[in-house]
Amino acid sequence: MIGKLRGVIDSYGEDFVVVDVNGVGYLVHCSARTLQALPARGEAVTLAIETHVREDQIRLFGFLSDVEREWFRLLQTVQGVGTRVALSVLSTLKPADLASAIAMRDKGMVARAPGVGPKVAERIVTELKDKAPAHAEIDPAVVRLSGAVDERKAPQPIADAVSALVNLGYGQPQAAAAIAAAARAAGEGADAASLIRLGLKELAR
Repeated sequence: MIGKLRGVIDSYGEDFVVVDVNGVGYLVHCSARTLQALPARGEAVTLAIETHVREDQIRLFGFLSDVEREWFRLLQTVQGVGTRVALSVLSTLKPADLASAIAMRDKGMVARAPGVGPKVAERIVTELKDKAPAHAEIDPAVVRLSGAVDERKAPQPIADAVSALVNLGYGQPQAAAAIAAAARAAGEGADAASLIRLGLKELAR
């Protein structure tokens, strides 16, 4: 099985790249996000590879990091999610954003990916909720805060601050993560206005 390719970019297709490795061109399917981040033709590239072998074909899927490849594998453990849907999700969301969406049970964010309906999005956030943090850089405080907000047990200033950022147009995971960071910086007893101000600074970074 091929686990990694290091070579130069030979050419691009709509959803793939051809990597020249010592004169052999490997056709590698990638998410739109990965394709956009790859260098120009003729430049060096290293991709983490997932190899799928079937009776009639061998397909290679390429990723910029091992974490992204792990998400690709993990997503396909969910019923109704194949390679196409998994790539669609990773084209729409960065691994960290996907982890946050799952931790926050934000199926709406996952459903933004083309080809992902409400039922599949619900299964993704439900079935992967206990697996997501192990595969992404997600602040444990975000997970704790998400549970507190879901259960309406968060301290009132924190709940109010998250709500305020959501009303400003930020997604629930981003708002919760920003306020979690703001709460750590401000310490206990901070009021909602202070948390909102610090949260907005976090989001502006």
